[in-house]
Amino acid sequence: MDPIIIKSVLFLAGLGCVCGVVLSIASVVFHVDEDPRVEAVLDVLPGANCGGCGFAGCSSFAAAVVNDPNVGAGGCVAGGADVAEKVGELTGKSAGSAEPMISVRRCVKDDGQVALKYEYQGVPSCAAAHKMGGADACEYSCLGFGDCVKACPFGAMIIHNGLVRIDPALCIGCGVCVRTCPRGILEIIPANARVMIYCSSIDKGKAVSSVCKAGCISCLACTKKCPAKAIKLVDKKIVIDHKKCLEYGDECEMACLKACKKRKIIRVRGNIVEMKQAA
Repeated sequence: MDPIIIKSVLFLAGLGCVCGVVLSIASVVFHVDEDPRVEAVLDVLPGANCGGCGFAGCSSFAAAVVNDPNVGAGGCVAGGADVAEKVGELTGKSAGSAEPMISVRRCVKDDGQVALKYEYQGVPSCAAAHKMGGADACEYSCLGFGDCVKACPFGAMIIHNGLVRIDPALCIGCGVCVRTCPRGILEIIPANARVMIYCSSIDKGKAVSSVCKAGCISCLACTKKCPAKAIKLVDKKIVIDHKKCLEYGDECEMACLKACKKRKIIRVRGNIVEMKQAA
């Protein structure tokens, strides 16, 4: 055999041995003992990897809840109260009272009879359609191609008649859909929220009415009538502080509903009806 080949083989073999020794030493020197509670917490998590906890996945949350004193035991929205209690037992942290959350759609383009500017024939994706400006006359409407439906880890969303419909019985408020929607028309709110504004337009008056008969015109009547001061105009969009609304209770007699000229502040539970009609 050619001596050059033999030398090359021996050199590579020697280099491999040296690298193996270095890696072995490094594994000992830099070894970090993993807290067994991390694996135990991971075992009780649902494994949805939805990101609703604010971390990249279940393993990241497990490590954080064990090692970071600022991460609470109730961070897993997919697991709910049962998982929070188990995580609390394993970590010695308080499970707290995780409030159930759901996603809602801030768009009623069907009721508003929003017309089409043109027939979109591009890639059937909300992200792609949004880059093209969307086919709807309202630039704040649900595009209806279902990027959020595909992203939802819990099958809580469907597209029906060009609008996403959300099933509160399946939605756990993980927020994946909110991060997916290119138009920002999805919002996470408490599951027991009393009222919700179903419009995401930041335009006013005629600019809204000319494209959507049911759109919020930002007349601010609801903000003035709400005794709890729970409704405000933030970044040109009407928002509800649901904590304030719920704490005030029924004493307000739904003053916002009565004040809304467009009657587009409606009860959240309307989404359940939508899902039944679409089924």
